[in-house]
Amino acid sequence: MTQVLRKLVTFDEFVAKYPDNTGKRYELHDGVIVEMSQPTGDHEEIVVFLSTKITLEYSRLGLRYGIPKTVLVKPLENESAYSPDLLLLNLTNLVNEPLWKKESTVTQAASIPLVIEVVSTNWRDDYLKKYADYEEMGIPEYWIVDYGALGGREFIGKPKQPTILVCSLEEGEYRVSKFRGDDRIQSPTFPELNLTAEQIFRAGTVS
Repeated sequence: MTQVLRKLVTFDEFVAKYPDNTGKRYELHDGVIVEMSQPTGDHEEIVVFLSTKITLEYSRLGLRYGIPKTVLVKPLENESAYSPDLLLLNLTNLVNEPLWKKESTVTQAASIPLVIEVVSTNWRDDYLKKYADYEEMGIPEYWIVDYGALGGREFIGKPKQPTILVCSLEEGEYRVSKFRGDDRIQSPTFPELNLTAEQIFRAGTVS
């Protein structure tokens, strides 16, 4: 049997090469460069909808938050770097981020009140790898938006149905709450956010 060995790269090597001029998106997973597939229209409509609703909420509350276009999240314990579908930044903490000015990369949980991944065909990354790394980093809130019910049955049940998992950090571990249909999302970061799972799945067709 032939074993194919992939050359591992460091984070510094990764950011020196990517993004390139191809317009493609990449992440670094334990030293392996992963090309991100082009998202579907439904995926992007959900990202736009959530970005709009969350921006309205933190603006209403007068919080110095922001949603950037291309920022990397780097766990300190491994050679990984993620480009989340939606990353909420605490702008006041960026002065403490050593990689921010040069590489637009955040490494501290204090900079990341909320991170959201909208599930695609590589669902295991969202449910397993990113879940573990975001938890290890101490990111206080992580949403997994599985609008296509792609995740494993152990995560979204049987029969599979569209589900949003809100993972809230408690004593260093995520507590997972699941929302479907007309369930109102319970967000520790935005407790007054008035959104149901179905509104998110419908990607903004409901105002």
